[in-house]
Amino acid sequence: MLGHGNDRCETGGVSDPAALPVRRGRPGYDQRQVLEVAVQVFNEHGYDATSVAALAARLGLSKSALYHHYASKEQLLEIALDEALGALEGVLAGAGDAGAASARERFEQVLHGAVIVLVDKLPFVTLLLRLRGNSEVERAALERRRAFDRGVTAIVRAAQDEGSVRADMDAAVTTRLLFGMVNSLVEWYRPAGPEGAAELADDVLRLARTGLAGR
Repeated sequence: MLGHGNDRCETGGVSDPAALPVRRGRPGYDQRQVLEVAVQVFNEHGYDATSVAALAARLGLSKSALYHHYASKEQLLEIALDEALGALEGVLAGAGDAGAASARERFEQVLHGAVIVLVDKLPFVTLLLRLRGNSEVERAALERRRAFDRGVTAIVRAAQDEGSVRADMDAAVTTRLLFGMVNSLVEWYRPAGPEGAAELADDVLRLARTGLAGR
């Protein structure tokens, strides 16, 4: 049943959101719209504090109609988080595919790509960054996020070893500082502002290059 907090289906959580039994929904309602509205409400009020009644009211649906789209509130969360994480993991996995010749270039590709993902999926990444780890789904997402951080840190360390990035700072600290800057964008960036995703990513990269330069 859908409900408050960590309410979930009787079958429990599913590690692969793609395998979740997403229902087709009633004619006239679009599943993507349901997901996007749910993410918006989660960001406004917090996932734990959002009731199914609040979701249904925002959508103009009854609770039972909501079941025709998604099996649980937790399923909505899992799919939303997977969208953000899958995009970030894709950026990391693809680092170097564009012909990067050095670890420094790979890191710059990841940093640039992460900004593009954040802008493109702003509500989803916002939800990810505000997780509190109160459920199995949230903890699994946080572990994927930590794995992403470890992957980025490994690239920074490789760049330090090759001499293309300053080595007087711990690689993990460098990663946290730079991605702290990137993550802060969710608090103030607005898509309707003067800069688009590409321009914003270029700005972040210029700042990063200044700080990464060897001394």
